[in-house]
Amino acid sequence: MRERNATQSILTNALLKARESNPRRIKSLHLVIGEISELDQAVIQKHWDELSQGTLAEQARLHFRLVKAEVQCMACFMKYTPVDGQIHCPYCGSYGAKILAGEEFFLESIELDDKRSTPQSGSVDE
Repeated sequence: MRERNATQSILTNALLKARESNPRRIKSLHLVIGEISELDQAVIQKHWDELSQGTLAEQARLHFRLVKAEVQCMACFMKYTPVDGQIHCPYCGSYGAKILAGEEFFLESIELDDKRSTPQSGSVDE
């Protein structure tokens, strides 16, 4: 259910941004997802395909940029990258840590298709 709500939020945000430019359609979205965000990219894509139907974003491609997790130990204050999602300080062995990066999920950018079909006007020699 988390993925559906997160995907709906991204779609709403993308459609609002796109309306500012009045494009023909949204071609692609670039999303940032943290490695410990507990969101599944395949499930997000499934919900995207369903939720975007009939909108400017229908058939838009989703591109994911993974952000590595970084935490700071609350005992020794050293920063480290969790191994296999385990928040266990490799320096002092503590399990308490502040998450600095890796939980995010947001729309980084969108690519619009602004090309509208316009009638071709040919010159006619008189």
